[in-house]
Amino acid sequence: MFNNKRVKGWIGMCAAAALCASLAVQAQTGTGTGQTATQGASGQSGTQGNTASGGTGSIGSADRKIVVDLAMANMSEIEAARTAQTKSQNDQVKKYAQQMIDDHTKALDEVRQLAQAKGVTLPSTLERTHKARADKLAALSGDAFDRSYMAQAGVAEHKKTHAMLSKAQGRARDPDIKALVTRMTPTVEQHLNAAKELHGTMSKASGNAGTATEKSGQ
Repeated sequence: MFNNKRVKGWIGMCAAAALCASLAVQAQTGTGTGQTATQGASGQSGTQGNTASGGTGSIGSADRKIVVDLAMANMSEIEAARTAQTKSQNDQVKKYAQQMIDDHTKALDEVRQLAQAKGVTLPSTLERTHKARADKLAALSGDAFDRSYMAQAGVAEHKKTHAMLSKAQGRARDPDIKALVTRMTPTVEQHLNAAKELHGTMSKASGNAGTATEKSGQ
């Protein structure tokens, strides 16, 4: 027969071992759950962080094109105005050109800031069509330059830019882009109206001069 004290000792040892094993399993399970929860929270936090930081750059192709077009329009006006400042002998033309440099430089800075915030890469130079127009304009001089500058960079280009802004106002989806388009529109309208007035005055003066020449020739 077994010794009762020894049997009771074995039973106690077994119970203690079973309890320890159960506690160990629970501890591992709890740790694993905690790790999973931590990883899950970390993963969610990381995803949310990426979404938040990338949200400003997640704009559609149409909005990206609007930003690029805005940059190109401002760059073109600045380039033409700089040429006018060096080639024109007309004080009114030079004054208009300086306003174009000031206003479009400010607008271009806004476009660049917006492009950086939205993850849009802007061109650093004029594209082919605008470059060809700039080169053709730069080849002129005197009154021919003044009339061409006011007709092209003053009237024609601002008409195109105004039409582009009008379309962009309806097509833009990003609120920041729509806001920039809204801010730029009145300035472009003012530039266009001023260019029409000055170009009209120059054309009238040129016509009067031609008539006077013809009469003196007769």
